[in-house]
Amino acid sequence: MRVRVLGTAAGGGVPQWNCACPGCSGARAHPGWRRRHASLAVQADEGRWYLVNATPDLGDQIEDCPELHPGPEPRRTPLAGVILTDAELDHTLGIARLREADAIEIVATDPVRHALLTGLHLGEVLTPYARLDWRPLGPGDRPLVEGSPLAVGAVPVSAKRPRYAAGRGAPDDDAWVVALRLTDRATGRSLLYAPALAAWPDTFQRAAEAADCVIVDGTFWSDDEPLTSGFGSRTATAMGHLPIEGPDGTAHRLAALEARTLYTHLNNTNPLNDPAAPQHSGLRKLGVEVAADGMVIDL
Repeated sequence: MRVRVLGTAAGGGVPQWNCACPGCSGARAHPGWRRRHASLAVQADEGRWYLVNATPDLGDQIEDCPELHPGPEPRRTPLAGVILTDAELDHTLGIARLREADAIEIVATDPVRHALLTGLHLGEVLTPYARLDWRPLGPGDRPLVEGSPLAVGAVPVSAKRPRYAAGRGAPDDDAWVVALRLTDRATGRSLLYAPALAAWPDTFQRAAEAADCVIVDGTFWSDDEPLTSGFGSRTATAMGHLPIEGPDGTAHRLAALEARTLYTHLNNTNPLNDPAAPQHSGLRKLGVEVAADGMVIDL
C-alpha cells in the first residue's frame, strides 16, 4: 500500500488568509512551516489513485504529487475518485474542482451523501458539468477497484454534522464522521485515518490496535487552546476535536499502540506548527510523529 500525505492542516490551512497568529505569521516568514488542508492520496491499483477528502487546496495538491499527474493521453488521469471522512466544507469543497471530469466517483456514508445533496446541493451544481457516481461507505471492507488488493471500510466516530447541515432531515448518526480503515488484502497491512476525532470509542480503539499505521486528529494541542488563543469561545472537545495533551488527550493513547502513529489536521494555533516548539520533543519521546505535507507512507 502506498499513501501520499497531501496536506496536514485544519480548516483555513497554515497560514490562514485572514489570520496573523504566531503560527500563521511564522508560516509567512518561513515557507517550510506552511501546511495545506488535510488530505491523502492512496493507490488503489497500478495507475489508479483515490483522494481521501477533497480540499480547497486540491489543485495544488495534485500538481505537487507526480503520481496524480495526467497523461500520457491528453485527458487521461490516474485520479479515480474521492473518499470522504465527513461532510465538512474543508473536506468537500474541492469536489467542485473536479468538474472537468466526465464523472466523479464519491465514496461516502449515507449522512455525508445526504448533507452534500440537500445542504450543499452538490448534485444540482455539478451534474451539468460531470456525472456524480456515489458509492456507499460502511463498516465492511470493500475493494476500491475491482480486482484491487486495497479495501476501504468506515469506523464511525462521531455524530457531529457540519453547520450547514444543522436541523436538516438526516438523523443523528455516528457515521457523520468516520475514520477510514485502508487494508492491503495481499499483505494484511492496514492504515487507520481519522482527521476529525471527537471521541475515542471502543470500536476505534480496536481498529487502532489492529492497524499498522494510525494517523489521527491533532487539531489542538490542549483542550483550552481555542480559548487561550483568543479565537474561540469553546474548548477543543466542545468543537469536536480531542486534544493531544492531558488526561483526556490522545498522545498517551497513541503511545500505547504498536503501530506507527502520526498527527495530522493541525490548527493554525497549534504550537506544533513551529518546528522548534518543545512539544515536538515530548511527542518524540512517546514515539509519536507529526505528519508533514508530501510525506510518503509505504505499508
